[in-house]
Amino acid sequence: MDLVKAVEQQQLKTGHKHVSVGDHVRVHLQIKEGTRERIQIYEGTVIARKGSGIGETITVRRISYGVGVERVFAIHSPRIEKIEIKGKGKVRRAKLYYLRDRVGKSARVKSRLMTKKERDDISE
Repeated sequence: MDLVKAVEQQQLKTGHKHVSVGDHVRVHLQIKEGTRERIQIYEGTVIARKGSGIGETITVRRISYGVGVERVFAIHSPRIEKIEIKGKGKVRRAKLYYLRDRVGKSARVKSRLMTKKERDDISE
């Protein structure tokens, strides 16, 4: 096995495979302020998923005080404590960039019911 791939395999997290585009998620981030560390929660809708392996990222969008805010997270980053799924989205696109032009009710993603397997994967 290639040395780079061996090092990457050790760094991969296994718990985030069930996150997909359209899901409403809460990302728990470790924030360092001086000597203290705390957990900050960023909640929003996953509008894109890119890459593979150690470089895999998700883009999460939320509306904050009437302004759309997007943030890109590296899924396998050591700064991400966990990713909670609050709801699964019913979408027919791989990227939901069209949500950037929408406001109000039209900017929502329809929710779908989770299967038993999906619920079990989340609870692990």
